[in-house]
Amino acid sequence: MAAVQTQPARGMRDFLPDAVRRREYVIGVIADVYRRYGFEPLETPAVENIETLMGKYGEEGDRLIFKILKRGEEGRNTGDADLALRYDLTVPLARVVAEYRGKLPRFFKRYQVQPVWRADRPQKGRFREFYQCDVDVIGSTSPVVEVELCAAVSDVLSRLGFGDFVIRLNHRRVLSGLLEAAGVAPPLHGTALVTLDKLDKVGASGVESELVSRGIEATVARRLLATFESAAGLAAAHADPASLNREMLAMLRATIASDSRSAAEASTPDVSPAGEGIAALSDIVRLAASTSAGSHLRLDPSLARGLSYYTGAIMEISVPDLSGSLGGGGRYDGLVGMFLGEQVPACGFSLGLERILVVMTERGMFPPALTTVPADVLLTLWSAERAADALSLAASLRGAGLRVDVYPEADKLVKQFKYAATRGVPFVLVMGDDEAARGEVTVKDMKTGDQRSVARQDVAALLRQR
Repeated sequence: MAAVQTQPARGMRDFLPDAVRRREYVIGVIADVYRRYGFEPLETPAVENIETLMGKYGEEGDRLIFKILKRGEEGRNTGDADLALRYDLTVPLARVVAEYRGKLPRFFKRYQVQPVWRADRPQKGRFREFYQCDVDVIGSTSPVVEVELCAAVSDVLSRLGFGDFVIRLNHRRVLSGLLEAAGVAPPLHGTALVTLDKLDKVGASGVESELVSRGIEATVARRLLATFESAAGLAAAHADPASLNREMLAMLRATIASDSRSAAEASTPDVSPAGEGIAALSDIVRLAASTSAGSHLRLDPSLARGLSYYTGAIMEISVPDLSGSLGGGGRYDGLVGMFLGEQVPACGFSLGLERILVVMTERGMFPPALTTVPADVLLTLWSAERAADALSLAASLRGAGLRVDVYPEADKLVKQFKYAATRGVPFVLVMGDDEAARGEVTVKDMKTGDQRSVARQDVAALLRQR
């Protein structure tokens, strides 16, 4: 009989118990923090109608949607697709808001932790199936929304043990103003934003080459990149986030005003779209100073975020020694309107579970017992005749809040002790015929080797003390 392929599909993964425990730990922290901020849980189907997803992510995003082929009456593929695996959690949220708007509160605050799928080329750190951890607010244009999202994300990362993260902040209208100031024609803004989003991956020279290949003049591309180089120099010169953000706002005002407004206009408040974007950034920075996000927030004019549905503030999390980000998000006031026919304000943040897990594993950030102790105690099986008694004791201990593993077969005690040791279980219980007759249980501490007999009714209290 030929051997069957046992590896998962490319870009997909199996998760063994230790990995699952790490994932559950991180997801538990995320959910707990988001609930403290008043967010409610939401789940949506893995499969969406294809028209729900197409046209929401830009040209490059649409190419990565996993399409599900129609089946003909006789089970043959027709070559057409009417369904697709969800690409992210934001577009399904917009569909849900449009579908259930009358049942949702005025300000709908939801968190969602579910897998998404991308028809991407698998490579190190990039998978076709991965989890997103989203948190969103629907219904308000107030900058308080962006600040609360950044604060919630900051609390999550701090709880997980991160202290060196930065939340990069920008605004799509400010980016548009910088593109105009550099001379990029409006029809090419979308193309330029997608390309700028690759700045961290391919560097300035790579971005310049791609901008030119996409129809933007070399002098214009260099002028645009020079602005970002100036911003990077400003960031390097300011360790204090408050002073950096003040200087960055001043630089943005000067750069955009000097090219788009006359000297007389520059002396009056800027009510252009770019000016409104700068004002929004200023409000977010000012309000964030009162929260846990304040010390982590950095204005970064080069931040683009490639998805086409962003309309306002955009954010992204960076940590040292990690290529790419731990998560990101922004305001997408037009997305729900694609389903509802009217504009509904919305803003969200998505944490990348896989990257958080990679960094935490590399840095040894998980609690020591998390991956090594699957149970608090192993209950040995003295003989087949004692199985019912052993199961009864296990049920009693579980009712007292202990994690109990029952050895399923009557076997030599030395083998059962060895099994407990290989699994890292700290205590082993033996209830043989003699112990049962006395109403006692022998408790063995696997770390010290000490053994003692304890009355059956006192076993749970003893183990909880240890």
